[in-house]
Amino acid sequence: MKKLYRSQDNKVIAGILGGIGEYFDVDPVVIRVLFVFAAFATGVLPFVVAYIVALFIVPKRPQTQSESK
Repeated sequence: MKKLYRSQDNKVIAGILGGIGEYFDVDPVVIRVLFVFAAFATGVLPFVVAYIVALFIVPKRPQTQSESK
């Protein structure tokens, strides 16, 4: 089963949108552009709050032995 994690590679601020892009196998740039467009189209504050909430909900990807070396 696939799990959503914050991205360590596609990170601009905290890796939330990069993680969503990796989860859905979509380029994270597309996710970022859609996020910014939706934020300005509907009001910035709800999306800022949603991003901050996601910081606390979405975990960092656990490191494996091969990644730590």
